[in-house]
Amino acid sequence: MKKNIKWGIIGVGKIAEKFATDLKSVKNAQLHAVASSSSLERAQDFANRYNAPFAYDSYENIFQTPDLDAIYIATPHTSHADNTLLCLKHKIPVLCEKPFAMNLKQVQEMVESARKNDTFLMEAMWTRFIPAINKTLELIKEGAIGQVRNIQADFGFNAPFLPEKRLLNPNLGGGALLDIGIYPAYLSLLILGYPSEVKAISNFGSTGIDETTSFILDFKNEATANLSCTLRSRTRTEALIYGEKGYIHIEGRFMEAKKITLYVTDQKPVKFNFPRKTFGYNFEIEEVNECLRAGKKESDKMPLTMSVKLISLLDEIREKAGIFYDGID
Repeated sequence: MKKNIKWGIIGVGKIAEKFATDLKSVKNAQLHAVASSSSLERAQDFANRYNAPFAYDSYENIFQTPDLDAIYIATPHTSHADNTLLCLKHKIPVLCEKPFAMNLKQVQEMVESARKNDTFLMEAMWTRFIPAINKTLELIKEGAIGQVRNIQADFGFNAPFLPEKRLLNPNLGGGALLDIGIYPAYLSLLILGYPSEVKAISNFGSTGIDETTSFILDFKNEATANLSCTLRSRTRTEALIYGEKGYIHIEGRFMEAKKITLYVTDQKPVKFNFPRKTFGYNFEIEEVNECLRAGKKESDKMPLTMSVKLISLLDEIREKAGIFYDGID
């Protein structure tokens, strides 16, 4: 029988709610402990709703939990590095929400700590484990659309003006690029690799964060990617991958897609459907669980080298677009 993986969660916001909900659908896994820095009452309420036996009012105290196998970090971006390093110091495997950290320096420190402590670490880029994305990669590898020449992807929604909340708060790492632009950036990195040239421009809001960022990536004059993200309007949030023989349409929202369509010149379109009842976080949970059972220290599908490349790309886009964070950059 497979080992039952007992999870802890640091941070009890909206994304933690989705993670905990999907965790219920994963076999041989359970929520074991939660920690909130705001209050014990909030942690206990979360624990009660998701049947976790342990709740704490500080992140440090969660390491008192017996038989804790892994921790999911669901705090604001600016806390990811510190929270991850704390877990790794206690040699507890970590799944840290994206973006992994605020910049390359922080990510490098996290990676070094994971290797020094011989402890599992993975960025929670759930998109990598979504079946529709895996099928897209399979079709590209098979040569279904020929050599990829262009990727177009967007992510946008109309964010309410709540300047004290994370999304619009620069002190919490807010802004369109790090929160949602990371998905188009990751998709291009996954399919085309690291670009040879980056061009980017942002429009900034009254709180100082980038509300809209558009970026064009060139890949050694062999392919391009036209990508964008915005907090000012709802977009189709889809992806189109164009090759020499056809293209693949990943329906919105592409980062968690349930449907893709293959269009090949002079052939009927082929649709692929991947229905599910979960939000989609269960797939990354299952990946971590299998890695832990196998004794791995990182995922083959989302290795630490990919997280280093991703944050490097985000840093470069930020530099070109003029996106800076006081006290961090």
